[in-house]
Amino acid sequence: MNYDISSILKNWDYDPSNINARWVMGQDGRMKVQLRLDLGLFQMEAEGRPDGTRPRGYVSLLHYYRAITKTAGGGQALKLGGEACAELQQESLQYYYRYLAFYALHNFPGVVSDTDHNLAVIDLVTEYAEDEDHAWQFVQFFPYVRMMNARARAEQALAEKNHEEAIRALQKALDDINRFWGEYGESDNASGSEVELLSDLLRQVMKQKPKTRADRLQEQLNTAISREDYERAAVLRDQMRKLGLMPPPE
Repeated sequence: MNYDISSILKNWDYDPSNINARWVMGQDGRMKVQLRLDLGLFQMEAEGRPDGTRPRGYVSLLHYYRAITKTAGGGQALKLGGEACAELQQESLQYYYRYLAFYALHNFPGVVSDTDHNLAVIDLVTEYAEDEDHAWQFVQFFPYVRMMNARARAEQALAEKNHEEAIRALQKALDDINRFWGEYGESDNASGSEVELLSDLLRQVMKQKPKTRADRLQEQLNTAISREDYERAAVLRDQMRKLGLMPPPE
């Protein structure tokens, strides 16, 4: 058997300016996702753990440790030392590579699922790591993972023409990331790349959002007031009250 993958790489050039990913059919009849790197490629399972293994008989290490915390006294007894954290870090890295590939392939549900996994690992280690240094190796990546999660949720909502859901996802992520920096005493980072990216995307979505009748009436009311056309403003207020968009006059 020839194990040389040169022919595969030769027909798939590496582009350092983009994430290079594609779907392939595996010999087992299941779809796999491949990520092209400068020195080769990763091939990952599309479901479950990216490497296809079942650590300790569970879907992932996260599932294994979650099962422990649900047993009687398991949560009190669980302590994640250096070796356990290293294993979880390796697992998180696998999910990171896969959600990068999923994002490039516009598989936004896959991105949401994999970033949810890594966010849950961060929560797990934050609560059960034996020391803060081990925990910080995970916690420091929260803003990035949370940002990718929100981007995917927003993209998925926009594909379904649900602008309100996209706006909620982005605003919630911005609140979470700003709260993170406030908690960890890094307020200067509140204008970092994750916040800037999500803020820009939020502005774009709000501009794209179709205007409702309430939006149009409010704009007309604001224009009438700015022009001191109070008769027109009174008419508009009556219309908005009839539609339940404004409380009745006191």
